[in-house]
Amino acid sequence: MAAAPTFAPPGAREALLSAARDRILITDGAFGTEIQNWKLSEAEYAGDLGLSHDQKGNNDILALTKPEVPESIHRAYFEAGADIAETNTFSANRISQADYGAEHLVREINLQSAAMARRVADEFAARDGRRRFVAGAIGPTNKTLSLSPDVNDPGYREIDFDHLKAVYREQTDALIEGGVDFILIETVFDTLNAKAGVMAAQEAAEAFGRDVPIMLSMTLTDLSGRNLSGHTVEAFWHAVRHAKPVTIGLNCSFGAEQLRPHVKTLSEISDTLIMVYPNAGLPNELGAYDEAPLTTAGLVGEWAQQGQVNVLGGCCGSTPAHIRAIVEAVAGLPPRAVPNVPVQTRLAGLESFTMAV
Repeated sequence: MAAAPTFAPPGAREALLSAARDRILITDGAFGTEIQNWKLSEAEYAGDLGLSHDQKGNNDILALTKPEVPESIHRAYFEAGADIAETNTFSANRISQADYGAEHLVREINLQSAAMARRVADEFAARDGRRRFVAGAIGPTNKTLSLSPDVNDPGYREIDFDHLKAVYREQTDALIEGGVDFILIETVFDTLNAKAGVMAAQEAAEAFGRDVPIMLSMTLTDLSGRNLSGHTVEAFWHAVRHAKPVTIGLNCSFGAEQLRPHVKTLSEISDTLIMVYPNAGLPNELGAYDEAPLTTAGLVGEWAQQGQVNVLGGCCGSTPAHIRAIVEAVAGLPPRAVPNVPVQTRLAGLESFTMAV
């Protein structure tokens, strides 16, 4: 049975912007690698849902089959000092869940995940009076609107824009009903996918009659600073700034060291908050992450010292220990001042273009 509607407290945009004027805020760390540490069996993933596919690795389904796992992770990150919880819904969409034969559970997964994060966030806020936020996490799916999966047919697309928007709309409706403050469109490897997510989130917010701010986070696929669809960070910002996201930033991709020049670039051109949550270094030969919490904290702390960030956290391989170390590293450092960017015509192909006045 789906969770009953749980709506977020009002004024999330204003509350986040107000808090971000006083200090550098903290979002949480990785979910996938933390779940892997539980070493769950396929039966534990599957529960008693009677699904026909193997569910091992379907992290999102745990909201229904083993909710104590994601709830304990939320609690650990809040205990470490996080201000923002990201829902465990990265792949909780109809396209990704088709791999597990769980498409019909998308709404319930998102409702339960959002309600869980909301409940824990509000519990921690009640302890000390400091508001905690919930960001409804939306991943890119395993399809791309900009590229063909068939090298022999470059014009072919597996899905179209309207289909992906509808997929995202189903997810955003459930996340909003479940109580999220924001919709976080993250790990954007295809800018057109992100634009479908933006439109879905805007339409959902309008349908609910409330302001649900959007967060956007790009992922880079090479050190030159481009995503898979070929956009530079400048072009990505120009392509999505019309959505007036409350945060723009980078996640996943590489470790903090490799992201340094791209964080600087985005910080200089964006007239909104910058949120960056890198991987804990690069994976080793076994796919594990070895970067120690103090190392990660020291690297992202350099961005804070240079006034380039407003929100920091961790992605793959990060743990509550990494988040706690980041909290300590940036304590007392002033947040980035959002610049007043001159009004000009800014366009985006694969590269950015600013029209001369």
